[in-house]
Amino acid sequence: MLPTRVGHVSDELTVTTVGEGVARISWEAGEPVDVVRREVAAALLTHTRVEALIDPDDDQAQRTATWSGMHREGVMRGVTIDGAPADRIVYARIATDVPVEEPEGFRALLNSFLPRKRAIGQLLLRDPAERVLLCQLTYKRDWDLPGGVVEVGESPRLAVAREVEEELSLTIEPGELLLTDWLPAWSGWDDAVCLVFDGGVHDATITHRIVHEAREIRTTEFCTLDQIRERAADFTARRILAAIAAARGEGPRYTESGR
Repeated sequence: MLPTRVGHVSDELTVTTVGEGVARISWEAGEPVDVVRREVAAALLTHTRVEALIDPDDDQAQRTATWSGMHREGVMRGVTIDGAPADRIVYARIATDVPVEEPEGFRALLNSFLPRKRAIGQLLLRDPAERVLLCQLTYKRDWDLPGGVVEVGESPRLAVAREVEEELSLTIEPGELLLTDWLPAWSGWDDAVCLVFDGGVHDATITHRIVHEAREIRTTEFCTLDQIRERAADFTARRILAAIAAARGEGPRYTESGR
């Protein structure tokens, strides 16, 4: 389907049909929010979806899109704009969205653009000699505590128990939260919050029960403090040592990159 202009069309604002039931709206800087909101509503009378592609550097256009009732859906990378690739933020409203005037609709609108931070759950398992169980991972050279990323809608406590069972075939009930460690953006990763739970003290023979998830875990081993410093990345080692100190009641319960 070729793009077709529909609805209100001016030098400042255009509404174009770009697909079956899909309209795309664009406007010039300074266009009043109430005008954009009105044209979005009008387009939804004949389309099931109205979208806008917004320059990430254009804060005003992002505000206009939001307060016109369009949800932020993500970033479309490498869109051809004036013959050159550029990134654009996708905002859209669909016909079945709850009206913004209603509490549920307003909350959904806010939820679409407010920050979402990645959460990681890890488990501190020790033996009577105070060694710590570390995993050698398949996708990076350094070692780390067992655990993993918290899924959407999942509690961190359930996540760490699930990850330990999936990756090590161990069923362990996480204890108290020992440490909250904020991880700054690093090497292609966004920033995150790592929650380290107490996995308790176990006989070293617990490793005999471990069945490694081959795609992610090469091996596991109870490690001394010196081995932790040697095998783990520096920020990971700092986090583990801080969690050990917290388990002893000797350290802070919140750190940033282990500090």
